[in-house]
Order: sequence, then structure tokens, then C-alpha cells
Amino acid sequence: MPAIVPGCAPDMSDAETPAPPRRILLTGASGFVGRHLQRAIAAAYPAAALLTDPVELRDPSAIGTLVAEARPDVCVHLAAVATLTAARADEARCWDVNLHGSLRLAHAILRHAPTCHMLFVSSSEIYGGGDPGGPAIDEEVPLAPRNLYAATKAAADLALGALLGEGLRLTRLRAFNHTGPGQSADLVIPAFARQIARIAAERQPPRLTVGNLDVWRDFVDVRDGCAAYLACIERRETLPPGIILNIGSGVARRVGDALTELLALAGVTAEIHSEPDRARAQDVARMVADSARARTLLGWRPCVPWSQTLADVLADWRVRVGLEGEH
Repeated sequence: MPAIVPGCAPDMSDAETPAPPRRILLTGASGFVGRHLQRAIAAAYPAAALLTDPVELRDPSAIGTLVAEARPDVCVHLAAVATLTAARADEARCWDVNLHGSLRLAHAILRHAPTCHMLFVSSSEIYGGGDPGGPAIDEEVPLAPRNLYAATKAAADLALGALLGEGLRLTRLRAFNHTGPGQSADLVIPAFARQIARIAAERQPPRLTVGNLDVWRDFVDVRDGCAAYLACIERRETLPPGIILNIGSGVARRVGDALTELLALAGVTAEIHSEPDRARAQDVARMVADSARARTLLGWRPCVPWSQTLADVLADWRVRVGLEGEH
């Protein structure tokens, strides 16, 4: 497996540090970000009880029981129907999990653990997209979701914000494209890496199938993203109530250039075959974050080099492709 490179620790020199949390509830712990965040939390708060048992967000009774028994100091809410493909496969479930499930969790916190601080991890997709020649997207840009998944996350963002008036202690994070080792090939960077690793292992012909290569995205190494979430936990008492923070690198990268870099890293030459069906009609030309607010309030900045991210994703897929051959 590739080496685990930690994200940058936040600068806490000017922060009022609260007592470390004793109990942290993490939903979506088995997902890509959740697995990385489990390790980061365990390293940062070794004395804390990290509660990762899966909960059915469509079951109000189960959620209430979990929160009543756990009584967490912090809840990091990652669990969601997290891809457009899964959302389209069951639209009703997507709304029930992403919107109503988030509200059920928030209401359970208000009832059973009212001092708990909730970190809601949303998506940059709720902005809809940026002007190709315009500025980076900051937190004041109006929400304009362009697909079902984004609409459910935008609705949850707004609905949870409305609970501030009822006493919910909330931080809302709008995460730009997280990537890194361990990610599913349903996402663009690992999709490239998997095909390249298979070509290198002579498991498929030297032909890559891709979607739209001429879009620009803000990719954040998942370990840097986790460092931002830890900074939110650390500074939870001093963050403004209900604050919204973009978690992004601030760098727009062309998807086709990422493919070129991965091919060069692997020493692979391949024919590139574009399939229109892989390009989503809702794709926007450019998405890049203005994360100045997160840098100021959290003392956080991304620090894992892009070359390291790509190398680790490729190394991860080389291992996984090797394991495919053992079955």
C-alpha cells in the first residue's frame, strides 16, 4: 500500500483551544473520506471514544437511540448517498438519506446531546458551477444545484442552517473534489488510475476510456481535507455559529492534464477513447474554491503535493489490480 502522508496540522498558535472531545460520533465511517478520517481522529485524539457504528438514517428510532447512548461531544456527519449514479438509481432514498436523514440526526442531537457540535460535510456541487473566466467560488455564491445529488445536499445545508435558531451547534463544510488512495473508481482520478494500472499489468489493451477531459476542477487530497475537519473540531468553540467553510485547494486543474500526468508517472502509453455517455450533461467547465475563510478561521492550508496525491492513487490501484489477479 502507498505510504500514508498526513495533511498539514492547523496552526493553533492564536486559537483558544477547547478541551479535547471525549466522544466523537462519525457517520459514514466506512466510506472513502470516513476511513481516512477515522485514522486522523484516532491520531489526534487517542483518548477519545470514536463511535463509528453504522446507523440507518431512514430510521428515526435507531438514530435517536444511537445519539442518546453515545451522547457525543462532536458529530462529524459524512454519511450520504454520495454519487449521482446512486442518487438516480433511487431518488426517494437519496432525498430520505441526504435531507431527511440529516435532519433526523440533527433533531436527535438537539434532544439527547444539545451541547454536541455537528460538522455537516456537504459538497461544492451545491454551487452549480463557476464562470469559466470568473473568480473562484466563495461561500457567498448563491446555491444553484444542477443535479439530484447536489439538490439533496443543498436542501440539507439550508435545512440544518434553519435549526441554528433552535440551538443546534453547527459548522457547514462545502468540500471540493476530494481524492486520494482508497477512492472508488467511480470518481475521475481513480478511474484513470485503475485503467492505467490494468494496462501496465497487461490486464487490458492500451486503450483508455474517458469522459470530458476539458473541464477544470479543484482537487483536494483527502488527507488535507481530513486535516481541515480536525481543525474544525479543534476550533469548534470559537467558530461563528453556523459558519460555512469551503474546503478546497484554490487551484483549478484540467482533468485531461491529470490523465497525462498519471500516464507519465506509470510510464504507460495508451490510446485515449472518449465516450460521450461518460460526460454528464450537467458538467460545468470550471470549479475552483476560494477557501480564504477556512484558511483564516481554521489556520489550515492544503500541503500534500499534487504529484504525491497522483502517485499514491496510482500506487493504490497497482496494489488493487494485483489483488484482482489473485482471485
